[in-house]
Amino acid sequence: MRDTKIGTPRLSAVLVSDRYSTIAAVVDAFAAQTAPSDIEIVLVLPAHAVSEVDRSKLEWFGAFQIVALPSVLPMPPARAAGVRAATAPIIFIGETHSFPHPGFIEAIITAHEGPWDVVVPGLHNANPDMPGSWGSFMLDYGYWMSGLPAAEIASGPTWNASYKREILLELGSALDSALSSGDELPMTLRARNRRFYFEPAAGVSHVNLESRKWVDERYLSGFVVGANRARRWSLPRRIAYFLGSPLIPVVLLYRTVPSMRHLYRSRTLPQGSALAIVTGTIIRTVGEAVGYLRGLSAPVEARMEEYELNKMQYVKRVAPLDQPHG
Repeated sequence: MRDTKIGTPRLSAVLVSDRYSTIAAVVDAFAAQTAPSDIEIVLVLPAHAVSEVDRSKLEWFGAFQIVALPSVLPMPPARAAGVRAATAPIIFIGETHSFPHPGFIEAIITAHEGPWDVVVPGLHNANPDMPGSWGSFMLDYGYWMSGLPAAEIASGPTWNASYKREILLELGSALDSALSSGDELPMTLRARNRRFYFEPAAGVSHVNLESRKWVDERYLSGFVVGANRARRWSLPRRIAYFLGSPLIPVVLLYRTVPSMRHLYRSRTLPQGSALAIVTGTIIRTVGEAVGYLRGLSAPVEARMEEYELNKMQYVKRVAPLDQPHG
């Protein structure tokens, strides 16, 4: 089932949600861009939620599509359905809790005029007052934090990133699994010699769990990564990574050093953040190690996707977009 407005957008934003109210604030953030006529909004929703959509807001954009599915769970195939429906030459894969700053669209489109296949925006911590939020943000997005310089980079996140449309579509049916948590998509693109670029001028504020359910979400963030790798890897390789898992926190923390230096220079981190970052890294590593051996089950995936879809319900305060942090 499709509901569409046809135009000639320059960027498609693919947004998967369980209901319109969950994604409405993100749609508003896209509508606040200086050139909403350049944007195609692709909403992927369960069929029963389509009637809730405020189509008057979608009319602000150059084009929109509503892709109705029996269910948006699991989310990777739902994201893939949105990508296949998108019509613009650039596709940004967003989330229910990631908000583009004013000027985001122009910065992303301009960056894609270069030789880059993937452009990663500068990520800001949207709820920077709690140490737990930094413990989540630094491990998930600290490598692409807004304060770092623009540069060609080795890899990027799977979502909260923009892609040339053709490089996603050429993956065919493999796109359904590639759009899952972990590194399958960036590793696949790197193997095809695709180039990644970090553009901090394109700001996105990302909301992170901070206290309630924080330990469970940190554990699952690692578990799902390990389990998705286990699906692709041989048993000997899975065992090798499990045995080497005590080294994972060292590697992960080392990668955050440039971001941590920036944050300490700017005195951004609240007290207790360093402890939360180290603790979150250890919890995530335990989850990843277990995931290598156990693999992914439907109940575990559903638990993680509940956090992904409804993260806003687990936080107390989100900073305004004109007061970005990190």
